[in-house]
Amino acid sequence: MKLIIIGPPGSGKGTQAKLLSKKLNLPHISTGDMLREVKGELRKKIDYYIAGGDLFPDELMFEILKERLEKEDCKKGFILDGFPRTIPQVDMLKSFTEIDYAIEVSVSDKEIIKRLSGRRTCGRCNSLFNIYTNPKPKQENICDNCGEELHERDDQAPEAIKNRVKVYAKQTKPILERYNTIKVNGEQDIGQVFQDILEEFLV
Repeated sequence: MKLIIIGPPGSGKGTQAKLLSKKLNLPHISTGDMLREVKGELRKKIDYYIAGGDLFPDELMFEILKERLEKEDCKKGFILDGFPRTIPQVDMLKSFTEIDYAIEVSVSDKEIIKRLSGRRTCGRCNSLFNIYTNPKPKQENICDNCGEELHERDDQAPEAIKNRVKVYAKQTKPILERYNTIKVNGEQDIGQVFQDILEEFLV
């Protein structure tokens, strides 16, 4: 089965993708994780786009992704998280493979802004916390796991968040019309969102 999971930034789609990956025994392919692992000169280009809340260039992202999808563990299917995000990307992916379902994790703009503005990241161990929702740091601005000071990423500053929301509404949400789409309410707790996904088409 080949799935894509789509939702605005902060919707929890990455968490749901990981749960589905374990349930279905399919690789979770996160383009965000793939880009974060890139080093060298390409790293500088990626950071420039991420800091502004903009999307990475289609052609380069597709080349990185295609190399990953050609690996052996993707032969029986995969769960794509972060691609496609635009209509041109949909066409690129279609030229390479067909997608069975798109899962939309729907969250309001107000909730997105609250979730993302509260995120804090540990620079040492990369643990993620949120001052508004769980997991909250036990000690203000200090990582529970290693004691390092937590910080706000550039793409979680208020202006960057607003831009990311606008980019999603304009460029990403329209791609749902191109797929067999299942929509779930992402403002519920994690377990309920997961159950809703399963009840739609996997049970």
